[in-house]
Amino acid sequence: MKVTIVGGGIGGLTAAVAFHQRGWEVEVLERAPEFTEIGAGISIQPNALRALDALGLGDRLRSGGLADPFAGVRRADGRWLFRNDVADLKRRFGQWATVHRADLIDLLVKALPARVLRPGTDVREVRPDGVVVHSGGAVAADLVVGADGVYSATRRSLWPDAPGPRYVGYTTWRFIVPPHPITESVETWGRGERFGHLPMPDGRVYCYLMANAPIRSRTGLDQLRERFAGWHDPIPALLSAAEEHTVSQHDSYQLPELPTYVSGTVALLGDAAHAMTPNLGQGACQTLEDAVTLALTVDTLGVPAGLEEYDRSRRPRTQMITRRSLQAGAPAHWTSPPAIALRDAVLPRLPKSFFERSLVPTYTWTIC
Repeated sequence: MKVTIVGGGIGGLTAAVAFHQRGWEVEVLERAPEFTEIGAGISIQPNALRALDALGLGDRLRSGGLADPFAGVRRADGRWLFRNDVADLKRRFGQWATVHRADLIDLLVKALPARVLRPGTDVREVRPDGVVVHSGGAVAADLVVGADGVYSATRRSLWPDAPGPRYVGYTTWRFIVPPHPITESVETWGRGERFGHLPMPDGRVYCYLMANAPIRSRTGLDQLRERFAGWHDPIPALLSAAEEHTVSQHDSYQLPELPTYVSGTVALLGDAAHAMTPNLGQGACQTLEDAVTLALTVDTLGVPAGLEEYDRSRRPRTQMITRRSLQAGAPAHWTSPPAIALRDAVLPRLPKSFFERSLVPTYTWTIC
């Protein structure tokens, strides 16, 4: 059996590893000239580590990237809006890891034979019978996996009438700074803007900022430093340590819900199927779940029945998490002073169980 995978990011490579381990003939078509990642850090949460465990790769991240769960949210003046019980989260759900995206890509690439990787291949059309037309010709496979991101050519080919990704109103900056004495993963909320930082195992700090902005607007590092200059420590120091060439900015999109993730012998996964806001840190985590589930169901049940089972199991879960992610970030982007005052007054008074209940269905996933 042969699978052609469109897209060589985290989802595509994870699917490639999963199918390769099950004895399938695999090829990965990637538009970029090499398989790499230029992003910043990534939090691999317990559900995603279990997905990597299914491939025998989870312990390799644990060995060098262990991290604590998200500690909570503060106000711009430093006062806590809510705090999580970090030790209890680890006890209940398992371990977290934080790595550079490039390191995760490298881990996946090394789990594959070089012959399956086809960089510099621009996919132009995907047909429901498993034919993929690309810049070098056309290939046919028993199964095609569309793992080609938020602007998926696979999705455009087979879901031409589906609405495209929707800009949610805020943009995101990401960067990594040299080592700082930071021990907790914290997010700080202001008025239509927020700042998050996560310590990495080597002492460096992964930082991200989100702010309401017109679509495709661009803001430089000096402006960000000025914008967050009055926020609590260590935010100004982290921005001061950043270098312009290391900062990436991407607008935040959400894909409207698709009625199905499969068409003929083609399946979508990751951002191609359910692009979500970064508020829960679950985008890559859900992609990892998708990839190992797809390989299991199709290899076990055959292509038609396996695709049906993949859609049945993955679509409700990923669409639920997409909705929750949008909701979770909304209060940080309120701009009305009365609404912000209400938020800042109510959140510290909510019981911890209020937040924990929302985490259970996300973190307790196990492969079927």
